Amino acid sequence: MAKTILGIKLGMTQIFTEDGKVIPVTVVESGNNIVIRNKTVDTDGYYSVQLGFGEIKEKKVNKPMAGQFKKFGVKAVKYIREVRLAAESEYKIGDVIGVDIFAEGDLVDVVGTSKGKGFAGGIKRHHFARGPMGHGSKSHREPGSTGAMLSGPGGRVIKGKKLPGRMGGVRTTIQRLTVVKVDTNRNLLLIKGAIPGPKKGFVIIKETVKPSRKHR
Repeated sequence: MAKTILGIKLGMTQIFTEDGKVIPVTVVESGNNIVIRNKTVDTDGYYSVQLGFGEIKEKKVNKPMAGQFKKFGVKAVKYIREVRLAAESEYKIGDVIGVDIFAEGDLVDVVGTSKGKGFAGGIKRHHFARGPMGHGSKSHREPGSTGAMLSGPGGRVIKGKKLPGRMGGVRTTIQRLTVVKVDTNRNLLLIKGAIPGPKKGFVIIKETVKPSRKHR
């Protein structure tokens, strides 16, 4: 199984190296991930492992999920994510995965939900070029022509056209970030640079799919 762990983004700070260089880092609290369920080809048609993370009050767990937790004999958790595998998982139900699966210098991919920025125009949202700013121009920041439209009385803008609209709030992945420090006592990971999402946002940290030659 590729190294994968669930966590919460706490925010950004900076640390200093021994030679005095400043490194901007994002602090992620991971805690202890619990293996809730293993799926196999025989039972589900594919291999995967379900990880759980985060505390939650029993009264906030719905009946279907409460039944699942009871069936597999694990405590209720707030977040559950499934990790697809190429072969059967080596973990057993109830096993705990900590931040120590990563080490300083590891390259990771971080998945999160980007910050919602509300309604935005085409220039901010899609980096469109601005129109002429002279007084004779009537399209300074307008999107301009939408191009070819479907013919007939039901003509409309083709689906997927880049236009003004809601920006942010989507699943985002930042690849090849470096783990600067692993704090096993406080269950923290310090990752170089910025990662998606706001403070206290849920993130998935996994071994990068694009390792360098040094890490292969």
